[in-house]
Amino acid sequence: MNRFTLLLIAATAALSGCGSEEPPQTGPTADLLLINADVVTVDETMPYADAVAIEGDRILAVGSTDEMLAYRDDDTEVIDLEGQMLIPGFIEGHGHYTSFGGSLLILDFRYAESFADIVSMVAEAAAETPAGDWIVGRGWHQDKWSVREDVLVEGLPVHDSLSEATPDHPVMLIHTSGHAVFVNRYAMRLVELDETTEPPDGGEIVKDENGRPTGMMREAAQDMFRLAYSGHQGRRPAGVAEEEMRRMITLAGEESLRHGITSFQDLGTTFAEVDLIRTMAEEGNLPVRLYMAFEEQAADMAGRLDEYRMIGHGNNFLTVRAIGEKVLDGALGTHGGWLLEPYTDMPHSYGLNVVPVEEIEASARLAVEHDYQMAIQGIGDRAYRELLDIYETAFEANPDRTDWRWRIEHAQVIHPDDIQRTVDLGVIPAVQGIFACSDGPWVEDRLGPERTRERGYIFNTLAEAGLVPTNGTDPPVDEISPVASFHCSVTRELPDGTLFQPQEVYSSERALYSYTMGNAIAAFEEDIKGSITPGKLADLAVLSQNLLTVPDDELLDTEIVMTILGGEIRYRDGEIVRR
Repeated sequence: MNRFTLLLIAATAALSGCGSEEPPQTGPTADLLLINADVVTVDETMPYADAVAIEGDRILAVGSTDEMLAYRDDDTEVIDLEGQMLIPGFIEGHGHYTSFGGSLLILDFRYAESFADIVSMVAEAAAETPAGDWIVGRGWHQDKWSVREDVLVEGLPVHDSLSEATPDHPVMLIHTSGHAVFVNRYAMRLVELDETTEPPDGGEIVKDENGRPTGMMREAAQDMFRLAYSGHQGRRPAGVAEEEMRRMITLAGEESLRHGITSFQDLGTTFAEVDLIRTMAEEGNLPVRLYMAFEEQAADMAGRLDEYRMIGHGNNFLTVRAIGEKVLDGALGTHGGWLLEPYTDMPHSYGLNVVPVEEIEASARLAVEHDYQMAIQGIGDRAYRELLDIYETAFEANPDRTDWRWRIEHAQVIHPDDIQRTVDLGVIPAVQGIFACSDGPWVEDRLGPERTRERGYIFNTLAEAGLVPTNGTDPPVDEISPVASFHCSVTRELPDGTLFQPQEVYSSERALYSYTMGNAIAAFEEDIKGSITPGKLADLAVLSQNLLTVPDDELLDTEIVMTILGGEIRYRDGEIVRR
């Protein structure tokens, strides 16, 4: 009997409680062993295994259970996963981290069946809110209501019932996309908006046939209300704002961990937010790893980007090296996406250019100068093309630079002529699989069937062309559920059972890659994240069943059993594990 066999017998006896002693460990030892797992590594050198050894915050080894037991000593924690799926931790490829945390503190309208439901929720909140304080909620989408208002302007309600229910409070109802708000009469009076008010550049104040504001503020027109709300919040006692922000950061991270997410790409932050997040990273208080992009004016970023550029700060919990999501256009759902041809259901509109092209160009010059990635929103095909033009100009002016990985966020409508151009430029279309299902019921209304088929949410076409497949849910726009986005990515199944653009489904393997290695590549982090590979960060998720083999109609039953971050169990069996 050789020494290796003796070692396996000893290890097995120890696991079964027999008390046999193991041979002394002479090589590296594991702090944590995950054995008897269904391991999908997303590493082509060893795609599958059944055990992983972790030392500190890194993956030590991957292989069979017998092989990994060789790394066990008296202090090793051993967890038998009993055949459950073990994968790299999900990476949220596009979201708004503090906004997501903040959304957990306000009214949630995602499940409202009508505008009347929303008014009722707001009225209940008003009854418990001091007069003059703001009431804020998020998550409504007019195309998802099963009951429609009798009086509609451009498919939207008017504010009368909301204003009557809230005479003593300013109210701001944030559209699920974040690209519009609906406000009441009190809020409009507060910012002195009336029939004579002209919309700002890049925004629309929706008015009825008599020129009366309905309450709907698209894109830049919402800014005056957001500023008024921010000013109100800023007048609170010293320390309250920081305490609330810390709570938002913590809540967003803990909700991420509950969904198997170990890294979050935040596309749109400020210098002030990064100051606090950097402090929390240094304290060891960030719940997940963050990759952050500034959404600041070019004039404000000039002279500050070098100071804030950081990679792997706070033990790889914070990286800041991107500019975005400065929105070149708006959302398709609010008719804000900037299109090459008019909207089918609003023929007078091509959408909106929200941030001037000149501002994006100035940001691109700063990105080149300070070695930042660009990650700008381009939802409509006109916006997407404009961004390709801006990026190409930067690339041609710097022919010696390679590996740009500049991104276009959302990339929901793309003209066929721009697909190969994207490949040639090496641009990454950062998409969210879930949007194909949440938007699918109304996309043809906006674009018409032919344009939808040719250009709408063509995510697999992009991947087949050789572009990096990515994924996410854009929280708080959609629920932060990788399982739901995976399901939509591989089925394109709408709530009524029909399929939206079924020719654009990802394979199961591609869907998993998009949520792990694909997102890691899109953030220059493939050397430390995205696969279960020795030497990489021990960021892992345990799932109740195998996403690659379970029938499609059972995918949504998948539960996150455990989330491991840097070798530490941070979520297990429904509970956050406090450090």
